[in-house]
This record gives sequence, C-alpha cells and structure tokens, in this order.
Amino acid sequence: MRKFIEDFLAKELDNYLHRNTAVAEALKKRIEQSEKERKELSGIRKLANERAKKANLHNKKLRDCRVHLNDDVPVKNREQFLELQQKSSIFITEGDSASGSITKARSVDTQAVFSLRGKPLNSYGMTKKVVYENEEFNLLQHALNIEDGLEALRYKNIIIATDADVDGMHIRLLLMTFFLQFFPDLVKQNHVFILETPLFRVRNKQETIYCYDETEKQAAMKKLGNKPEITRFKGLGEISPEEFERFIAADMRLQPVLLEEGQHIQQLLEYYMGKNTPQRQEFIIDNLRVELDLIEA
Repeated sequence: MRKFIEDFLAKELDNYLHRNTAVAEALKKRIEQSEKERKELSGIRKLANERAKKANLHNKKLRDCRVHLNDDVPVKNREQFLELQQKSSIFITEGDSASGSITKARSVDTQAVFSLRGKPLNSYGMTKKVVYENEEFNLLQHALNIEDGLEALRYKNIIIATDADVDGMHIRLLLMTFFLQFFPDLVKQNHVFILETPLFRVRNKQETIYCYDETEKQAAMKKLGNKPEITRFKGLGEISPEEFERFIAADMRLQPVLLEEGQHIQQLLEYYMGKNTPQRQEFIIDNLRVELDLIEA
C-alpha cells in the first residue's frame, strides 16, 4: 500500500506541477527559503538558546506565575488546577513603570508579566534568524515556550498591555507583527489579546466611575453631575496598583486579535508594516479621526 500511494502521489504531483508552473515556482522558492533559514539558524540557535536559558534564571524582565498551561495536572485538586490553567496569562508591557503597577496588582497564581525595553524591532520581512539574534524576541519566545510549536505553550492568554497613545499603539503593531510573522498559530488559535484600560476616571465624593472612551466619560459626567473631578490617564504607569487590580481581575476587558476569514497574513503585514509609505499615508489621511474633549460650560 505504501509503495502504491507513494508512486501515485509522485506521478500526480509531478503532472500537477508541470501543468501549473506558477505554483511550482512558488513552491520552489518557499523550499529554497526554508533551506536558507535552516542554514542561517544552525549557526546561532544553540548559542542563542544557551544565552536565553542563562538569562531566564536571572531575567528581571519576567515576573512569572505559579500555574502554567503546560504544567502536569496533579491528581489532587484536579478540577481546580485545570481551571487555573485556563486562566494562565502573560502581560507584555512597555517599560518598568507599567509593569510595576501590573506586577503589584496581578494574581501571582495565574498572571505573569514580561517587560519590554521601549519599542521592539519591526520584524516584517525578516527571517526567523532575527528571533534568535534579537535578545528581547528570544527571551519572549522562551518565556512563551513556543520555539518548536504551540504544544508546550506556557500561557493560555498572551495579553499586549500598552499605553493608549501613539507610541503604545505602535508597540502593539510591532508585537502583532512579530506574532503574525513567526508564530501565526498563536493568533489563529485565539491566544493573543489587547488589554483595554480606562482612559478616564470620573468621580465625586460618593462615587468613582472608570471610562474607556469619550462616550462613557460623558455618561459618567451626566450621572454624577455638579462638575465631578475628571482624570485622564496618559499611561498605564499612572494607574495605581490598587486601581489596576480591578482592571485585570474578573471584569478585565480583553480585545482579541483576530484574522478575518480568507485574510492573507503576508499581504496584511506588507500593507501596514512594509515600505509602501505613500499608500499607507493616504489610508491614514482618509481614515483620520480627531476626538476633542468636550468641556461643559
């Protein structure tokens, strides 16, 4: 049976590729690219992994949790442990200020924190060699334990937690580019999320309301009346650990990173993260929104 199937597939594949030269050429280029990547990685993977393992022992950028998705399930308290595994999460934050607030407010059982050093590299168009050469990407890969696939993924939820400003949005795009470029199954299997944090705090002496957009802020002002105190959060570091605890607990708002059906990842990345500056500039101008704070007289 094996020889019959192999002969049949070899014949039919050969006929198909001869009839479809465009497909054959694309397949050839992909095979050559994979071979080139393997040769490039062979020289640096071992050294990079050794460095990453050594760094993980003393990695101040990772505040790990106690329960992971890939942990062996104990016989005792099995159901409770399985429930905790499904809650296991890692917050990827920008800088020590934001990670400090989340670290103090998090659940040490199920929530880990990985702190970035500013903006990560734009990895679009690069080979996987950059994952090993770039220390931050390599440490993140090891923290997630996804080098050889998602079978041993350590966290159920990978949460991008950045400021709701221009720099924060840029960091979100750079991280999503990294995942889509090298680990697209993380997105396809619904593991990647954006943390939504409040933009405003509206309060008086009796009540405090946290608002995630201008509409919610206006509703809160109307509810509290008599000129309540309004605070605009510019960054995650401005939110105290006591306040942050409620935003990453039971009522945490997470926006999933999703791919629309039929969406081509490389085309998507090329448009938003490639070098097609004039087209992207035109798109931004056509879709620009300006939101002004409304001030009541």
